[in-house]
Amino acid sequence: MSAVRVHIEGVGLYGPGLQGWDDAAPRLRGEQPFELAALALPAPEALPPAERRRVGLALKLALATGFDAVRHAQRDPASLPTVFSSTGSDCDNCHQILTTLASDDRAVSPTRFHNSVHNMPAGYWSIATGCMAASTSLCAFDATFAAGLIEAATQARCARRATLLVAFDTSYPEPLYALRPIAHALGVGLVITPERTERTLATLDLRWSRAPATPLDDAALEALRVGVPAVRSLPLLQALARREARQLVIDHLGDLQLAVAVQP
Repeated sequence: MSAVRVHIEGVGLYGPGLQGWDDAAPRLRGEQPFELAALALPAPEALPPAERRRVGLALKLALATGFDAVRHAQRDPASLPTVFSSTGSDCDNCHQILTTLASDDRAVSPTRFHNSVHNMPAGYWSIATGCMAASTSLCAFDATFAAGLIEAATQARCARRATLLVAFDTSYPEPLYALRPIAHALGVGLVITPERTERTLATLDLRWSRAPATPLDDAALEALRVGVPAVRSLPLLQALARREARQLVIDHLGDLQLAVAVQP
C-alpha cells in the first residue's frame, strides 16, 4: 500500500508493571526501571452494577485501556468509532466454557455464552459510554496490533473522524496455554485522527515492508514484546513516550510487516 498518514492524540497502556500511560511512559523512556508486577486495573465503574458483576479480566483490561487513551486525548468516548483487536478476547471465559462442555453437566450459563463472542468488549464499551458510533472487532493471531492499527487508520481517514483503537490480549489457562502461550495480559489504546490537532502527539506514516520487526534494547521489555501480540506495538509506544522521530517495523503476518515512520 502507499503510505497512509494519521495522527495520534492519546495513548493508553495497561500491563504487568505498566499501570496506565502516565506510569508507563517514563519506564519506556528509560527514566524509571521496568519490572514485571501484578496487573492492577481500575474497577469498571462506568458499567451499571449488574453488568459490572458479569465481566472478567479481558473486559476490565479493554475498558481501562480505552478510557486511558480517551482521557489523554481529552475526547468524549461517546463520539468515537472504535476498533477492538484481540487474539483471543476473554480467554478465561473460553476455558470455563470448554471445561463445562467436557464435564457431565454441559449446561453453559447465559452470561458465559454472551461473554464468549469476540465483539463482547465492543458491546460493553457502548453500554459504558453510550457510544452509538460504528465498531469493528478483529483478530489476526500475532498480527493483532498491526491489523488493528491498519483498520483504525483506514477508518479515521475514510470517515474523517477520530477513531479509538484498543488492542488487548489475556492468557489462556492450561491446557490451552500450552498451544497458545501468551505470557501476560496487556492492553494498548490509541486515539487516531485524520488531521493534526492542538493535542497531536505524533504523526504516523504507515506502509508495508519486508524488513524484520524492530526489537527493543531493554531485555525485559523485549520479552514482553515477543510474548504478547498486542504489545508488538512497544517500539511505537516507546517512540511516542520519548517524543522522538523514528523509523520502525511492527510484526504482521509471514514476511509482510508494517513499517511506521513516527514524527513527533
